[in-house]
Amino acid sequence: MPRRIATTLAVLLAAALGGCASNAGGSGATSGTVTSEADPATITVFAAASLTEAFDELAAQFEVEHPSVEVVLDFGGSGTLAQQIAEGAPVDVFASAAEPPMQSVVDAGLAVDPAVFATNTLELVVPAGNPAAVTGLDDLANSSLRVALCDVSVPCGAASEQLLRQQGVTAAPDTLESDVKAVLTKVSLGEVDAALVYRTDVRSAGGSVEGIEVPDAASVVSRYPIAALTDAAEPATAAAFVAFVAGAEGRTVLDRFGFGAP
Repeated sequence: MPRRIATTLAVLLAAALGGCASNAGGSGATSGTVTSEADPATITVFAAASLTEAFDELAAQFEVEHPSVEVVLDFGGSGTLAQQIAEGAPVDVFASAAEPPMQSVVDAGLAVDPAVFATNTLELVVPAGNPAAVTGLDDLANSSLRVALCDVSVPCGAASEQLLRQQGVTAAPDTLESDVKAVLTKVSLGEVDAALVYRTDVRSAGGSVEGIEVPDAASVVSRYPIAALTDAAEPATAAAFVAFVAGAEGRTVLDRFGFGAP
């Protein structure tokens, strides 16, 4: 099963321990296969928080197909992950919840030819039972309600701002969170009355929350790109994981978790 890490230091330690047999001179990997199942390899994947459940499963499936490979997953806000990559975090694959964070990595020469592998849209979410009787997007402007949104610096926040602007709603958030899972946690614990998250997050939360569809939410589509890093320690394995996620097996898993096709 894939193991998660929470900090760049943890990533560094995992890479140091797993990279003894790596091809340290690899660069620019955008395609390829795992060349030898006899040689153990560890790849570190930075992925947007909204991909948590889907990538947990995808990584587990990839490890089954490649028994010598361990996939280490680190989830967070796409902008924060992109910044950590720019600062030198040893990462093999980056999957972002929007194109701008990925483009910043490409512009820095750290990745090439990212592929959009999934899409997502926003949905209102409330605690189970909807105790505040929220009915629609306009309720986010009600100062008597406790509202959570993603910070505009991360993809779910930028998408929320765009949707609210299009619908003419001036939200009154009580808290701005660094990633969509932090927002979802506030809702599931009943700490806020309403929030905007991705529809996939509503599905993953199960019965702890309820989703309320937003008219015209489909007008704001988040596109998810993925790429192997140019200085990946395991370029062939990184490229193989990217191809796996973007391929038919990846599509089957992503469909099940509610992600739209590119």
